[in-house]
Amino acid sequence: MILKPEGEFVAPTDEQVQAGLAALDGALAKAKEHLISLCVKDGRVDNNAANANQQALHGLAYLACEHAAAHELVEYAKRVGEATGRNDLETLIAQAYVAGCVRRWRFGADISGLEQIPSAEIGLTAEVQAATVAAPEQDDLIAKAGGSAILSKIAEVVHDRGSFGDFGIGDELLSDVQKQFQKFADNVVVPIAEHVHRKDELIPLSIIDQLAEQGVFGITIPEQYGGTELGKMGMVIVTEELSRGYIGVGSLGTRAEIAAELILTGGTEEQKNEWLPKLAMGEVLPTALFTEPNYGSDLANIKSQAKRVDGQWVISGQKTWITHGSRADLCTMLVRTLPDEKGYKGLSMLLVPKTRGTEDDPFPDAEITGTEIPVIGYRGMKEYEISFDEYKVPEGNLLGGEDGKGFKQLMETFESARIQTAARGVGLARAALELAYKYANERKQFGGEIFQFPRVHQKIARMVVETQAARQLTYFSARMKESGKRCDLEAGMAKLLATKAAFFVSDAGVQIHGGNGYAEEYPISRVFVDSRVLSIFEGANEIQAHVIGRRLLETA
Repeated sequence: MILKPEGEFVAPTDEQVQAGLAALDGALAKAKEHLISLCVKDGRVDNNAANANQQALHGLAYLACEHAAAHELVEYAKRVGEATGRNDLETLIAQAYVAGCVRRWRFGADISGLEQIPSAEIGLTAEVQAATVAAPEQDDLIAKAGGSAILSKIAEVVHDRGSFGDFGIGDELLSDVQKQFQKFADNVVVPIAEHVHRKDELIPLSIIDQLAEQGVFGITIPEQYGGTELGKMGMVIVTEELSRGYIGVGSLGTRAEIAAELILTGGTEEQKNEWLPKLAMGEVLPTALFTEPNYGSDLANIKSQAKRVDGQWVISGQKTWITHGSRADLCTMLVRTLPDEKGYKGLSMLLVPKTRGTEDDPFPDAEITGTEIPVIGYRGMKEYEISFDEYKVPEGNLLGGEDGKGFKQLMETFESARIQTAARGVGLARAALELAYKYANERKQFGGEIFQFPRVHQKIARMVVETQAARQLTYFSARMKESGKRCDLEAGMAKLLATKAAFFVSDAGVQIHGGNGYAEEYPISRVFVDSRVLSIFEGANEIQAHVIGRRLLETA
């Protein structure tokens, strides 16, 4: 039973939803115009002006994410209806999201739990709002789909269908892949997740072997190099399922994805033939060495360097936040090879083989030392600070065979890395949703399951909506990437929206568990802690919002 508000739920018409989307279109266009007037000079974004108006610029970025997700959800509901003949839940999700955006935009942009940017600062003045999101015709949309009634209806349909909505994959092969890895996550990954997290141990090699056998490390690698070539959509579908099981397992593929993308886009044919088959088969486990102790996102100023000596590169320097650093056999390492060139121009990418470490001897090579960085979550691969003291690799291991191209080569991987991180966010949000829904239907208080109470089932309904919005925007960015079009904007928006959703959905999951949500014996506590890291890595969300905001102004 679900305790619902008085009165019958009345759904908005398709015309009202389309008018809501049009209102979002108009409001976003006006916000962009406002930021252009503040930040663009002589046809280019002025850095000082963009930094001075950072709050408004970031508010614009978050509005753009919601705007894109709203459009994708409406298209998603339509596709599901055409494919299956049933899209009642999917339509409700789209309606609730569009109406929620229209309502929220009247007040501004929510960019974090503590940061709300007032509408006027983003250019959504009273006059602009009156013509868009606050127009009288939008009141009926908000009344029907922007409040508690539609959330209770979503919860009711979820309960009746036993589903949180169709995935909207739209491809038979990829749908089969999703089901395959859903079973694998349930049967193989979930059973080891709590142990790995609580004991802070490395993911068992047996799991890695099984992932390799199923082609996880070669999903985006062409068949000619030993990959399965399922594309970016295959990558996000598999990543979501594995991350739902455990974020550490879902993130194993990230290492191979980054390394493969670097080599595919920037490597010589010899380097492709040497490394891609080994990556695809899981024979070589890679890691990425970009960040340094004093330079997080400020990669232009990194100090690690490599010098040519007698046909070899001699590497010295420190790298930090190296995931899976001990076990890795291959490091993709950003270093300074042109010391006289300042900033990005002096950077190159090296392919650095190393000896795989063990629990007893994590860094066997004499010229490499490493210190583990204890972390509260995102365990299973471990994080390290690693130092190189005149470590030597062959001269032919310069990616692409040309100095000074490292940063450009790295930039070409950012789209895929951020799409993959968005998929991890969707996976964690879904894990939290499933755990919260199960608990709410098992936990009895005051004479019945707590799911019956509006603040519980409506919270779960919001979790359903936010998770699906993140998923569909992630799918959209993956399809854009597969099309060969530039998609740094779309990838960044997917990463921003999905990582935000992961944190707030998992936080809601903890709340639904009550005191038990704070207990280590309940998996939701692990999911919550794991979700927190996603807004930090692959470009902290503050940096990501700034990049998105600038790109929006550049494309206006």
